[in-house]
Amino acid sequence: MDRFTVFGRPGCGFCVRAKEVLESRQLSFLYVDIHKEGISKADLEKTVGRPVETVPQIFHGKKYIGGYTELDAYLKNELISE
Repeated sequence: MDRFTVFGRPGCGFCVRAKEVLESRQLSFLYVDIHKEGISKADLEKTVGRPVETVPQIFHGKKYIGGYTELDAYLKNELISE
């Protein structure tokens, strides 16, 4: 199964929730701290392919999911388990 990638930042409650929901489902993910890695909003916009206002920004493999709310819906709709 493809790994999830979560682009987030310190102090972001939704970033923490995204990591927690993925951990609770034992899904493989990579957390990327955009501040630590020096990733700007413009960099994220290039990766996502549209304007980015908030984090987290989440991918499943190469598929863009969205933020925490979209991740939650995606996991419920796709019934993803590993």
